[in-house]
Amino acid sequence: MEMFIIKKPIITEKATDASHMNKYIFEVASHASSAEIRKAINKIYNVQVVKVNIINRKPKYGFFRGRPNALKTKGYKKAIVTIKEGQSIDVIAH
Repeated sequence: MEMFIIKKPIITEKATDASHMNKYIFEVASHASSAEIRKAINKIYNVQVVKVNIINRKPKYGFFRGRPNALKTKGYKKAIVTIKEGQSIDVIAH
């Protein structure tokens, strides 16, 4: 069940900078709650989660050949997970 809640880690420059402050960013299932995300991270990565913040990213629309709203990116839910000081997650290995 945990593998369906956590879709993938988000690896960007901003996410890499946040990892130095024990914060890791994951794309999660749209139905996932903070408690479910906390349990999944604890079980998958074997770390102690201190805090979970959730952000719903809205889809973005754009122009294509002069037509508005012809391009659409998917919206998704992401979680910023803060873990206990001294622990770390190797997101590239998973």
